[in-house]
Amino acid sequence: MRFSPTVAALLAGTAFATPAMANTGADAQPERDYLPSDIVVKGERAEEYGSDDGSTATKTPTPLIDVPQSVAFITEDQLEDQAVHQLNDALRYVPGISMESGEGHRDEVFIRGQETTADFYVDGLRDDAQYYRSLYNIERVEVLKGANALIFGRGAGGGAINRVAKRAEWTSAISGEASVDSFGAFALLADVNEPVSDTIALRLNATYEEFDNDRDFYEGRFIGVSPTLTAALGPDTTLVASYTYDDDSRVTDRGAPSLGSEPLEGYESTFFGDRDFNRAQAQVHIGRVRLEHDFNRGVTANATLQFADYDKLYANIVPSSTDGETVLLGGYEDSQQRTNWIGQTNFVWEADFGSNLASTLLIGMEASRQDSANQRSTVNFTRPDGVDGLRSNETPLADVLFIPPFGLNPVSRSHQSDLETLSFYIQEQLEIGNYIELVGGVRWDRFDLETENLLGGVETDRVDEKLSPRLGLIIKPTPDLSLYGSYSQSFLPQAGDQFFILSQDDTQFEPEKFTNYEIGAKWAPLDKVLVSAAIFRLARTNIQAPSPTDQTLTVLAGESRAEGFEIGAVGEIAEFWKANLGYTYLDGELVNENAFGAAGQRLQQLPRHSISAWNRFDFNDRIGLGLGVIHQSEQFASFSNDVVLPSYWRVDAAAFYTVSDKLSLQLNIENLFDETYYPSAHGDNNIQPAEPFSARIGVRLEM
Repeated sequence: MRFSPTVAALLAGTAFATPAMANTGADAQPERDYLPSDIVVKGERAEEYGSDDGSTATKTPTPLIDVPQSVAFITEDQLEDQAVHQLNDALRYVPGISMESGEGHRDEVFIRGQETTADFYVDGLRDDAQYYRSLYNIERVEVLKGANALIFGRGAGGGAINRVAKRAEWTSAISGEASVDSFGAFALLADVNEPVSDTIALRLNATYEEFDNDRDFYEGRFIGVSPTLTAALGPDTTLVASYTYDDDSRVTDRGAPSLGSEPLEGYESTFFGDRDFNRAQAQVHIGRVRLEHDFNRGVTANATLQFADYDKLYANIVPSSTDGETVLLGGYEDSQQRTNWIGQTNFVWEADFGSNLASTLLIGMEASRQDSANQRSTVNFTRPDGVDGLRSNETPLADVLFIPPFGLNPVSRSHQSDLETLSFYIQEQLEIGNYIELVGGVRWDRFDLETENLLGGVETDRVDEKLSPRLGLIIKPTPDLSLYGSYSQSFLPQAGDQFFILSQDDTQFEPEKFTNYEIGAKWAPLDKVLVSAAIFRLARTNIQAPSPTDQTLTVLAGESRAEGFEIGAVGEIAEFWKANLGYTYLDGELVNENAFGAAGQRLQQLPRHSISAWNRFDFNDRIGLGLGVIHQSEQFASFSNDVVLPSYWRVDAAAFYTVSDKLSLQLNIENLFDETYYPSAHGDNNIQPAEPFSARIGVRLEM
């Protein structure tokens, strides 16, 4: 069944039209919160602001309405209503983000046109390895857009994605969830929180999930366990400790090739790989200890130590091209190992100097060490050329492909890298009277990277010391309305965002630079609703490019630019209506010839228009419905601009039934109108077909 943009626009429009109905029994309906109340405070800064850590955007207790930056978020309640368990599925409902297929084995996104595999964080600490992230132990997903170096350090050029982890609390609560979908995929989740004394609380989150979809031979499973402890060491001191173990194993699915300028059609379920060889496995251990102390008189401090260990192996046969009759294949096996040590300390001083002058001062430091290793072996197709008139790596196009015999070549790549960073940062938030706030700060980073090519015995190293500024002006005509302008910078060393290898040529170059200019507004028309809008320009400079005077030489003259507009609304619009709505317009191109392509080429996977609208309507104390719409206009699969991913509309729906205050049932339907579309790609010939119509039924128990 085809779904026209006109019908989609009408359905999306329901998000902006108040239904003429009343909730006759809302008190019995489980409370659903789409707006994190602990980061939105109307009016002046208040003592009852509920987060000891402050907001992610500033590392201080700042209401979201006072942050001079575009921030999108998805709460735990919205994730539950959408039956979303994986980060990449959640981010599809954030306009301005495009999903990269990530070689079929990792989270990878475009934020404001900037591609990243590493700008992922947990509670503000870097979680940058290449793997899929589950949300079973997460209470909120935040997307902070624009250059974010002052808060997060290197990278974060287009933005940063932060997951706020669940922590043990002093309330007794037990919840569980079980769900299964129409393809046979299922998920089991448990969340147990128990105070064991007046000073110690424990919490355990755990999940087991099995994957399946319409793609031939696709399968997988995920195991996650995350215990946490919160201890009150005194009236003003709190210790939070957590450990997370994630074990992911799934088929590596690289999608389908392109034919001409569009994705190959008619093979949406065909698996272009080997069912036994294409595998991705990841084991992740993350341990964290955080100490928080209130010195009183407006001075607070926190210190966090995090250790993370990542072990990843993936292998795949992958399509490289097709002529419509045969398909050419390639392949490799790759392994990655990484350990991260991160220590971070923050001091916050809130002071009221009288005469309508108040200050929030942040002083912090961060030190880290990262040890990484990467090995790769390519696939060798062993069938001689010419058999049946085909090349050794060529096979006839069919619903189920015959994969020619193959083996693995000796290791062709073996890299090792050691990265040490040291950072100091300072930020001042100055309130002048009731109408003006200034935000300014700078971060100094020392970035010391040593890499070694173990096969060639070549060692390289480079040290960069960079300053990353941030400036913002906020004007508040009323406590519920803020108008802001901001400027920020970030940087990324030439080794890329994973830092496995730094070539000898790259050691001579300064890091790439990201500069973000933004003008925006935030308005709280209702107590539980926040409306935001922003106009922005993001310039990426210091890209490697051929010298204009000598094409054999490389210089740092390359530049790209992305600019656009976004608007969104989130919260409880009425007692029976919760929503998270957004629209983003994006334009971006390569300003001149550089390492990414020719001047004038549009940035890859950058849809000009993107819309997301998720709504929950509670008709009475037992029955509710959900309606979601996602739209992205056409976009190029890569910088080549040769292959177009067509525009699409997707409609999702849900039904909720509350049996009692402890038991609820839920039905979720994804792709209600069974649209065929291609939401992501990894280059021109690894294009991911979307999942067709699917239904998931779940049950949730809360005690």
